[in-house]
Amino acid sequence: MKFGAHVSTREPFSDAVDRAREIGCEAMQIFVNAPQRWNPISINKSEIDKFIEKNKTAKINPVVIHSIYLINLASSNPFFYEASIKSLIDDMKKAKELGALGVNFHVGSTKGKDFSEVIDKISLAIKDILAAVPEGPYLIIENSAGAGDIIGDQFEEIGKIIQSVKSDRVKVTLDTAHAFGSGHDIKSANGLDKTLNEFDKEIGLDKLVCLHLNDSAVALGSNRDRHADIGHGEIGKEAFGRIVNHPKLKDLPGIVETPGNSGKSEIDSLQILKNLDKDR
Repeated sequence: MKFGAHVSTREPFSDAVDRAREIGCEAMQIFVNAPQRWNPISINKSEIDKFIEKNKTAKINPVVIHSIYLINLASSNPFFYEASIKSLIDDMKKAKELGALGVNFHVGSTKGKDFSEVIDKISLAIKDILAAVPEGPYLIIENSAGAGDIIGDQFEEIGKIIQSVKSDRVKVTLDTAHAFGSGHDIKSANGLDKTLNEFDKEIGLDKLVCLHLNDSAVALGSNRDRHADIGHGEIGKEAFGRIVNHPKLKDLPGIVETPGNSGKSEIDSLQILKNLDKDR
């Protein structure tokens, strides 16, 4: 498995490659827009070129872009709905320029409606986004922990969205902390196999292109999204050993988004994961 982390893109943008290399990334995730703002950030063409040139040497691959946090493709508010689409289109255009694998995003919230009432709206939005950037990067749905009316804690919902859109460019990221929070017992060997079998049935393992390798600071089925450092949460180091070596997962990139809750940084989590990987 190739391991990486979410890396800061504070200016200058191209230095993200240096930061990733310094902590031992083999893959990386970045923001190309401010995560809590609708207005897109302009990245100088020279910085994009520098990023690409630096990465020819660093060979950090894949690069995954994470969307802003405000996205809601199920919103009944016209502003939020259109702004979400525009933001993802901007992300996708930048992903294409950078040669990134794709744009990782959370679908949003039903805000009290039934999922069946919003799936057509979600599907239409995704089709519009893909049409605006007709070739290149994937649009990658990330599973959620299931708090409130958040979409995507159930694999069935993600599968229905993909079936509705009918595009090979819609893929999925599986976040371990979110899966655990939404009730998938990936901590046990049997639970991991059961989770992957359900994923394959409802979505298809061929749609899985990335893992977010995060331990969970909260209990199984809590429907809460709180990450912990690898080996310092409820999932535990032993379980991550099974995850990174699982034959259905070991060829995927694994990105850590851990917060340093136990005084551990991303570099420590990356090293733990590398030590667990039996193919090294």
